[in-house]
Amino acid sequence: MSILTQEMKDLVATQQCFIGTVNEDGTPNVAPKRSTRVLSDDSLIFTEGTGGATYENIKRGSKVSVSVVNREIPDGFRFNGDPVLMEEGELYEKAAALSQQLGMPRPKAVVVIKITEIDALKPGPNAGKKIG
Repeated sequence: MSILTQEMKDLVATQQCFIGTVNEDGTPNVAPKRSTRVLSDDSLIFTEGTGGATYENIKRGSKVSVSVVNREIPDGFRFNGDPVLMEEGELYEKAAALSQQLGMPRPKAVVVIKITEIDALKPGPNAGKKIG
């Protein structure tokens, strides 16, 4: 199990996260998701508002990779994991309410990512290496 440190949680809370999935033809799809946030010590969550490629790729079974960096430091992390797509239920309703509070439309779905691996994205000898 990969556990988020406070440093990782802070970075997710303050920087833009990018979600990577795999398209049906095997090409990569990377999309910014400003709704990405920490759900628990081993899970991230984001709302899927557009129902575009990320949504379709997850529906087809794509794994997910979330990258977040702070260019000013520079430092960052990549969180790889297994997504669970939720289109109803208590967690979906809470996320939908938050989206609407923030002036965003009701999401098509909520995606929970159970983190299976964490990689360092800080420049240097550990860049891209598994750390969790």
